Amino acid sequence: MEWFTASGYWLSRLVLQRALAVVYLVAFLSAALQFRALIGARGMLPVPRFVAYVPLRRSPSVFHLHYSDRFFAAWAWGGALLSAAVVLGAADAVPLWASMLMWLALWALYLSIVNVGQTWYGFGWESLLLEAGFLAVFLGNARTDPPVLVLWLMRWLLFRVEFGAGLIKLRGDPCWRNLTCLYFHHETQPMPGPLSWFFHRLPRPLHRVETAANHVAQLVVPLGLFAPQPVASVAAGVIICTQLWLVASGNFSWLNWLTIVLALAAVDGQALADVFSVAHHAPLGPAPLWYEAVVLAVTVLVLVLSWWPARNLLSPHQRMNVSFNAFHLVNTYGAFGSVNRSRHEVIVEGTDEETLTEETVWKEYGFKGKPGDPRRLSRQYAPYHLRLDWLMWFAGISPAYAREWFGPFVERLLTGDPATLRLLRHNPFPAAPPTHVRARLYLYRFTTWRELRETGAWWHRTFEREYLPPTRLARR
Repeated sequence: MEWFTASGYWLSRLVLQRALAVVYLVAFLSAALQFRALIGARGMLPVPRFVAYVPLRRSPSVFHLHYSDRFFAAWAWGGALLSAAVVLGAADAVPLWASMLMWLALWALYLSIVNVGQTWYGFGWESLLLEAGFLAVFLGNARTDPPVLVLWLMRWLLFRVEFGAGLIKLRGDPCWRNLTCLYFHHETQPMPGPLSWFFHRLPRPLHRVETAANHVAQLVVPLGLFAPQPVASVAAGVIICTQLWLVASGNFSWLNWLTIVLALAAVDGQALADVFSVAHHAPLGPAPLWYEAVVLAVTVLVLVLSWWPARNLLSPHQRMNVSFNAFHLVNTYGAFGSVNRSRHEVIVEGTDEETLTEETVWKEYGFKGKPGDPRRLSRQYAPYHLRLDWLMWFAGISPAYAREWFGPFVERLLTGDPATLRLLRHNPFPAAPPTHVRARLYLYRFTTWRELRETGAWWHRTFEREYLPPTRLARR
């Protein structure tokens, strides 16, 4: 079938696949380095306990068949090694069928992790990586030109990401409609970055321009993804620019980077190759018939599964970041349907004193990404995902969001659990665990230019109330 492939997108496919493999690499590293404290056998939400009451059909995962921390570590590090191999070009150096198996293995490896990750993996970018990774299985390699249908399916995925996020904003918080949400967003977002303070201090008229531009980028520009070239490339370029703006203004794991990767499916790669004088090495031959049949079958599958997300987009009760099947295929997406007007942070402290008095000295635990010390400038961690820090933001919104894991977290601080302490930036009790741990809720706001000059503090915080009273381990 002559129409089946699009030779002009060879460079787009090459960059897209290598970049997607980098995102996979980051995701597997995040899992390998953090799992013991979060979902390990002795973690806050252990996998063995989860698989004991959630059936395999609801959460397909190899860990239903066997779990140990050593096995999980091998699984995650294996995914990281395979991702690195694909980044270096391994999938283009093998036959087409072997390349597809490599991409399928990446998808299956990460699916097994996400489906037992529970609250720690309850973010839209997990499903987005799995859906994009599934489509990448059928995108081919250097031995064939990119299949047109898969390129269109990736554009459909990108459209749902952007258009869904735009609709959830218009249907949600009124501040999106009156263009005032960015008066608050840079300050109250889950995990600010090093430039977030400066974004927040932009003049308010510019914040209104930001908000209006966001509506255009998410509700108008995505329609151009389905237009002929060069309109589709221009639409993709606008989306890439807006995503880079978001990268600069905060830490959103790999959400923005993965959206940029997907936008490459709409970029005319041959035009870029001509601009940068990149030579095109022709594929070894036409697409095999079995490959064409598989791609056609997958296209039909995605179109059938698209019924639920499409219906959700049109619904006045739109839901965001929902998977309609256990394999995270063809999901619905969205972000920040509502924006907090103030920022509350849970500050965790401990003491090594046996008897508590008004003079007791409490020492604060330092987190890697979330705000704590007012004088510490926020760091850039994305695309790496600090899962504990993100959920601490939800804990500050309401204790209900932290009910299942916050108690186990405190217990592990009281026992000096090494895996948990490795998730933190600063442990004030390096010699022995504290006798008591407490948590207090503070109202945080960015300082003004004047306050920054006078105090050197990026944040101003005000104590509001006790979040968790002083707690100690039960005596036996």
